Amino acid sequence: MSRSRKGLLRSSAALSLMLSLTLATVSLTHNAYALSELRPAQNPSSSESDKPADKQQPVEPEAIEGDSDGIPLPDPLVNRSSGQQTAPQQNDAPQISAQIEHDISKAPEPVRRLRQLIIDAASTGDIEKLRPLVNPGPNQARVDGDGEDPIAALKSFSGDPDGLEVLAIIIDLLSTGYAHVDVGTPDEMYVFPYFAGKSLTTLTPPEKVELLRIITAGDLADMQEYGNYSFYRIGISKDGQWKFFTAGD
Repeated sequence: MSRSRKGLLRSSAALSLMLSLTLATVSLTHNAYALSELRPAQNPSSSESDKPADKQQPVEPEAIEGDSDGIPLPDPLVNRSSGQQTAPQQNDAPQISAQIEHDISKAPEPVRRLRQLIIDAASTGDIEKLRPLVNPGPNQARVDGDGEDPIAALKSFSGDPDGLEVLAIIIDLLSTGYAHVDVGTPDEMYVFPYFAGKSLTTLTPPEKVELLRIITAGDLADMQEYGNYSFYRIGISKDGQWKFFTAGD
């Protein structure tokens, strides 16, 4: 080979080597720049709380004790850990203990007899017809009102001067069932109407209709606030004596 051709080959080889070195340098420089833009590796054991507030992941609703809005749920009625049930709130109305009966035939004969005598006397429209039935004397029936005369006291309850209204009320009271109270004691009594021995919060619709034959709807609303009947009532002892005509609880 001629001397000039060998020189040309050396020059070409040198040029190729220089070009290869240049490309390698450029490649390394490019790779170094690309690696510098990578974010640092995350430590999987790092706590979520170590992150800035705006970078933390939101807590899923299921992680909050409560409903989907995070509102705490009420305590369960049944405590499954003990098997006991939470007791419901008790009604503040006093509990009345009495035997309620709608069938007058189940009352003792003396009670039935006096009841009918009172109804018959009141039906005449003459309030004086009740005088012998109030048992004048030391065991006279107690009638709320002014004075010692029970008939005058009864008449004072009436909206008319002759006592006709109170006579109608007496018939209405005795036309309902009765409450048998204080059974087996000296104070055992048959009280009309039976509402006197029953909480008004337990009345059925038919019983409310029956009560509204005696009192007004306004009276009923007032009584339901306290839970007890507080209108007039009649008490008859088991031996057939008229014991009282009174109002209140």
